[in-house]
Amino acid sequence: MFSRRIGVDLGTANVLVHEKGRGVVLDEPAVVALTERDNTVVAVGDEARAMIGRHPGTIQVIRPMRDGVIADYLITEAMLRYFIGRVVGRFNLVRPEVMICVPVGVTSVEQRAVRDAAEAAGAGRPAHLIPEPLAAAIGAEIPIGSPRGHMVVDIGGGRTEAAVISMFGIVASESVRVAGDRLDDAIAAHIKRRHNLIVGERTAEEVKLALGSALPLEPDTTVGVRGRDQISGLPRTVTVQSSEVTQAIQEHLGSIVQTVRSVLERTPPELASDVIDRGIVLTGGGAMLRHLDDLLRHETGVSVHVADDPLQCVARGSGAALDYLDVIERAMPTEEESLVSQTG
Repeated sequence: MFSRRIGVDLGTANVLVHEKGRGVVLDEPAVVALTERDNTVVAVGDEARAMIGRHPGTIQVIRPMRDGVIADYLITEAMLRYFIGRVVGRFNLVRPEVMICVPVGVTSVEQRAVRDAAEAAGAGRPAHLIPEPLAAAIGAEIPIGSPRGHMVVDIGGGRTEAAVISMFGIVASESVRVAGDRLDDAIAAHIKRRHNLIVGERTAEEVKLALGSALPLEPDTTVGVRGRDQISGLPRTVTVQSSEVTQAIQEHLGSIVQTVRSVLERTPPELASDVIDRGIVLTGGGAMLRHLDDLLRHETGVSVHVADDPLQCVARGSGAALDYLDVIERAMPTEEESLVSQTG
């Protein structure tokens, strides 16, 4: 008998945990700090993220999730055990019922890795899986149980996932490994090329939050950025303009736009007309990039709305999805079907 029901948004950048009756109870970076000598876990989450770029050689700071999938199984398991323990308590005798999000179209091997990591970390067996766009749509309170087409675009840290959903099933979808992290990398590369300044990933993310926009801002705004001079090797501060940041991320935004258009092109006509009526809903941290909705509206001709509290949509949806287990598991491909689609 399960005592508690929790949904986990196992993201590339952040892990969010939703508990039924309590809402989102944990939101921390998907970062783990380990000792180099014997791989003992030193810190997890916020504490580990604070060490990025500031730790001694005896400690390594790792992000065990890459592009929405597990890159390091053992560290992901340790991270999940820590977070699940934080929510349900270390001495909980009854394992919680857990629903975990996975990217749409993940391989059967990747599905099994997530399920095994969750069960090893203390989730009740079986741990349930849900495709990320489906969880995002439920969390955004889109009525996906009806025979109508609804389109959701979830832009996380490692992936952008676009899907048209009807009756709890994904009709057309596409996933691209371009999202928040790639935007950060592009900003860091631009600052290095344009200003001869080397900045870390945290600084690049701060620049994105301060200046990032899908379309040019009026008026152009600036921010001071600190880093290491590429030539002298000494610390230096430069002024970066929002127009530079917009230009730096254009190529990656183009990939996101193309993903959305590709899904629209493959949507059956009846559902496509529903999407035109209802518009596209943006979720995930990337949905908060200034004017991204305007860019997508301009490129697709379809109205675009940002969900309320887009960061928490996937976590809320994964928790709520435990009430719809039968229909969701019917919508998930079996391992055999996953293998057929991968080999085909």
